[in-house]
Amino acid sequence: MSSSNNPIPSGPLARRASRRVLVQHGERKIWVGGDAPVVVQSMTNTDTADAVATAIQIKELARAGSELVRLTVDRPESAAAVPYIRDQLDKMGIDVPLVGDFHYNGHTLLTEYPECAAALSKYRINPGNVGKGAKRDTQFAQMIEVAAKYDKPVRIGVNWGSLDQALLARIMDENAARDNPWTAQAVMYEALITSAIENAVRAEELGLARDKIILSCKVSGVQDLIAVYRALSKRCDYPLHLGLTEAGMGSKGIVASTAALSVLLQEGIGDTIRISLTPEPGGDRTKEVVVGQEILQTMGLRKFTPMVIACPGCGRTTSTVFQELADDIQSYLREQMPEWKKTFPGVEAMNVAVMGCIVNGPGESKHANIGISLPGTGESPAAPVFVDGQKVATLRGDNIVSEFQAIVLDYVQKNYSKAA
Repeated sequence: MSSSNNPIPSGPLARRASRRVLVQHGERKIWVGGDAPVVVQSMTNTDTADAVATAIQIKELARAGSELVRLTVDRPESAAAVPYIRDQLDKMGIDVPLVGDFHYNGHTLLTEYPECAAALSKYRINPGNVGKGAKRDTQFAQMIEVAAKYDKPVRIGVNWGSLDQALLARIMDENAARDNPWTAQAVMYEALITSAIENAVRAEELGLARDKIILSCKVSGVQDLIAVYRALSKRCDYPLHLGLTEAGMGSKGIVASTAALSVLLQEGIGDTIRISLTPEPGGDRTKEVVVGQEILQTMGLRKFTPMVIACPGCGRTTSTVFQELADDIQSYLREQMPEWKKTFPGVEAMNVAVMGCIVNGPGESKHANIGISLPGTGESPAAPVFVDGQKVATLRGDNIVSEFQAIVLDYVQKNYSKAA
């Protein structure tokens, strides 16, 4: 038996050391890497040339909690719209930094549209889509020179769906010369990592400061992502952006992203995250922000919004009241957070329990800041409410939802106001 006072370790490992990169718009500063909190990022799916629609979606993503928002800059019309989008956001009081996503023609757009280059807070460059042959080095250099001129950080984002084929061929030739050649999978991993690091070194040689560089090596397989980032984190000290590319739709995308990112975050790897969910037709783009926040919060790495603890239901809980109440309260809390985080500091750490019967209801409710235990099958039609472990009320009748919501609001106002 261990003699340690805490023989069973808990919580994620300390973050692996990385340099800090500042992504800034006006007074809004987002630090990435070092001891800064893991940052939640998202991306628009509007046509950037439609400046109004794009500005509206960015506002929605920012209000949902996205700390950086990336948008596609793929043609002259998109580049021309970026300064207008930035201006509209500023007028709405949305100061979230914008990241420009460039492929194929980024060198042209950044040089021919200086207002776009200046309005963006960060650039994303995919080395596999910069150019081929002799043009590649020149076009990569043009983009880096613009970043250095405007003092913008750059994410060098390698993707295995668009890997630099010349570099891959080189790695394959080197592998063929080995006495014991690697597997094709290992060769692919090495090509991803080599591309990221070599291009980062090249960017520094071209004049981009080391503390302006973030790396990513995104793949679509869970085990592949874990393997690549474990290796990458050992071979460099640049901040790392995590994301399972093309994660998929619905529960598949959520589960896959959670499985991959949670392992890496638990090991102290990763400085920004993006959950690349495919929205349902007409679905809400902010879902990817919520999932990213919930991964970090359930792991104990960040706090974004009060968490609702709710039982799954069983044969004792034939009523759907507790399900509806849990959903109503969760939605209510998330909707309030854009304003509450300004007025009620610390409220994001609050826990609320909504339970469906007597088995675990009172116990879980007492452990939460506020909890309610709704009646299960055959139980008395009464719902005791607990605040900080003490029973304070018993709710009955058709107004339980509104009455419980009022108790939650009263608790927030009394316990998290700046004057409290």
